[in-house]
Amino acid sequence: MRDTSELTAAAERFADRLRAAPQSRLQRGGAAEGLALARELATRAQRVEFPDREPAELPDAGVFVVADQLAVAAADLAEALRTAPAGAPEGDLDEAVRLVREAEARSGL
Repeated sequence: MRDTSELTAAAERFADRLRAAPQSRLQRGGAAEGLALARELATRAQRVEFPDREPAELPDAGVFVVADQLAVAAADLAEALRTAPAGAPEGDLDEAVRLVREAEARSGL
């Protein structure tokens, strides 16, 4: 089993910044960046868990919900990667952490 704590910690840090941001900053791009990341992480989790199924898109539930969507999507991906069968791509975890850090930097929060 893989240690996915770096992914969940990075995503929680970004989610906390989204939760603390004023509405104006969320609307200026922070929420959009968080939602795009949450959608990507959710898609990746679905591909690991259900490789034969087309992933469903995470809905846009509004700027005040995006932090929770991000945290849940990251936790789902972390669990999927942690319990993935042997032979699953090793770079997926590192790439997910990189995506979180880059999205947080772009968000301006």
